[in-house]
Amino acid sequence: MDATRTAAIAERQPRAIELLRAIGVMPILTVASVEQARMQAEALLRGGLRGIEITLRTPAALDAITALKRALPELSIGAGTVLSAEQLQAAEGAGADFIVTPGTTAALREALAASLLPIVPGAATPSEVMALSEYGFRVAKLFPAAALGGTTMLKALQGPLAEFQFCPTGGLGEADAAAYLALPNVACIGGSWMLADDPAEITQRATRCRALFDAR
Repeated sequence: MDATRTAAIAERQPRAIELLRAIGVMPILTVASVEQARMQAEALLRGGLRGIEITLRTPAALDAITALKRALPELSIGAGTVLSAEQLQAAEGAGADFIVTPGTTAALREALAASLLPIVPGAATPSEVMALSEYGFRVAKLFPAAALGGTTMLKALQGPLAEFQFCPTGGLGEADAAAYLALPNVACIGGSWMLADDPAEITQRATRCRALFDAR
């Protein structure tokens, strides 16, 4: 990685951090259809949440991103579970506002470095975070956060990696959301605990999430 490219990545990272901080609590959707995605997204919006991640784990994911960007332009929509350069390209083409990965291989890191979208690459260890930092990244998805130690892990990372911000996901719930949001190196948290089959229930849960965000 040459110094010019590293500097370009570092220059774009504040956009990613600002976007995550504006979202605060990010629902992670794995959708079976565009209709399901729209129902969940509209219910989340009614509860005051303004950003979601749609995982690329189902055939409907890319179509859902495109449809929601047209129907709900006020919603920030990220493509998650991006595992390859090909998926990154597809997510960009679908109109994703930002990209989230569960981990970062060398090949994927190169593709992410070339993207002009806000990028949240995945990491699970201090060494992985340091490798991202060498590329100019200043924010990472910590996954799977609860299995890695949760808030204890994030507090430990704060000392040696004070310039880094995180979006922990994996095993978080309503009971511990506030504890994560209170940490200075947490820009945003993500999870699926606010989702349900009933849109009214989703809105109620989203409203409680919004209250956590407002109380930061």
